[in-house]
Amino acid sequence: MKIRNRSERKVREREYFSRRIHGICLGISITAAAVLTVWATMQRGLLVEAREKQAAAELAGQVLRFHVLADSDSERDQQVKIQVKSAVISYLQEELDGKDGLSETKEFVREHLTDITELAQQTAGRENSSDTVTAEIVMDEFPEKTYGDVTFPAGVYEALRIRIGSGEGHNWWCCLYPNLCFTDAVGGVVAPEDKQELKGVLDEDAYEMITCTSDFKIKWFFFSKEQ
Repeated sequence: MKIRNRSERKVREREYFSRRIHGICLGISITAAAVLTVWATMQRGLLVEAREKQAAAELAGQVLRFHVLADSDSERDQQVKIQVKSAVISYLQEELDGKDGLSETKEFVREHLTDITELAQQTAGRENSSDTVTAEIVMDEFPEKTYGDVTFPAGVYEALRIRIGSGEGHNWWCCLYPNLCFTDAVGGVVAPEDKQELKGVLDEDAYEMITCTSDFKIKWFFFSKEQ
């Protein structure tokens, strides 16, 4: 009888230790799977971030921005900025009518920088400003900027930059090409025809990036392949 009891106890002990070992192995497996999942998610996130930066850089090569820097944040200097911006936009809207393409737009602006500078200076003068006004084509750092329901990511873009005086006041931005300066986009609305124009001049990734950012990230996160 004692022998049988010892035998049964040993069997129970083996079963107990077997269950313990099984539980430990299962826990290790679950932990390892969780760690691998987190690592894979982080790697995929880094890939998406890298590809977003790549797409933003590619987008920057397809557009020409417009940047007006006020002398200061005083009410007077901000009013001068608005008047200069409006005068230059009206001039460019008329002169760029019928001109297609990024290269043609850049070429026109470069060839007429003197005219643009003189117009901006005269406009500032009419506002009783003695500030010196300059106009140039530069590579400029832009924050993320939304025009209506179109959002351009932060980055370095080529731009027509007009500086009034010190240029230390609040600034004004728009997109000169594709054309979002001459529409209601800066007031909060991007018309369907303007979006269609954007779609026609930007590549697919760039267009998706600025018009449907969340969908763009989701698509890249789940469906992109490492290159």
